[in-house]
Amino acid sequence: MSDAVDRLVATVEALRTHCPWTRSLTHGALTEYLVEEAYEAVEEIDARTDAQWADTAARRADGAYAALAGELGDVLFQVVLHAAVSRHPDAPASEAGFRLADAAEALTAKMVRRNPLVFTPDGRVRPAEDLAGITPADVELAWERAKQQERAAAGAPHDDAVPASAAGAPDAGFGGIPARLPALAAAAAVADRAGRQEMDILAVHAPLVDAPHAWADEAALGAELFALVRRARAAGLDPERALRDVVARVRAGDWAALGGARDGRPGGPGPGPGR
Repeated sequence: MSDAVDRLVATVEALRTHCPWTRSLTHGALTEYLVEEAYEAVEEIDARTDAQWADTAARRADGAYAALAGELGDVLFQVVLHAAVSRHPDAPASEAGFRLADAAEALTAKMVRRNPLVFTPDGRVRPAEDLAGITPADVELAWERAKQQERAAAGAPHDDAVPASAAGAPDAGFGGIPARLPALAAAAAVADRAGRQEMDILAVHAPLVDAPHAWADEAALGAELFALVRRARAAGLDPERALRDVVARVRAGDWAALGGARDGRPGGPGPGPGR
């Protein structure tokens, strides 16, 4: 790795050995910091639009990229710290459960494996003529196929990292989506995952009906979502719990959670667009 990364790893390893606070850490104790640091990085990113970030010279000049590097450095610190915590404070580095290099190697292998339209199996970038016609949709489908192949090769139809639903039913094709995501983020992840499949299972069971109006931008969408939350609270309902329960039922294959059958069709009165 680079000298900077090597110094970071050595510094954290020294803390694991000599700092009483770091010696006492466990993987479980670090989870709150991992979430907190990730949200702080997101807050820094959200402080500017994509167009503003694209002006690299201006963002370097006003310190935005230096600030973002600092926040993402805190996220990286969590990865390095978990690697250090994977060994007993008095044990040699060779006895660690994993090293930062192991995480990097695993990630590289995954990127090559899940992007077969860009890389050959040995990690070389494919010829320009092979890359020319690739679309984002092609990439998403290839990624999902690779994930399915990985699960099949492991002898498991779904990702072991995601538990069964509260009712004990298996996860209906949405393995890999963290169970602790906030409800709205989880709902978006489920919808995105379904849309990347060759057949959108949500569109089959609950085809979308054309909306009476389109949102002009995310601010308009946000205002409508906030109004819905206000109505829910006025009715004494918990919108977070309501959406979390629906997402859990959908992940378990309980398609009735999407609204049931209407007009003789599953999920809605018309075919609508399905992504």
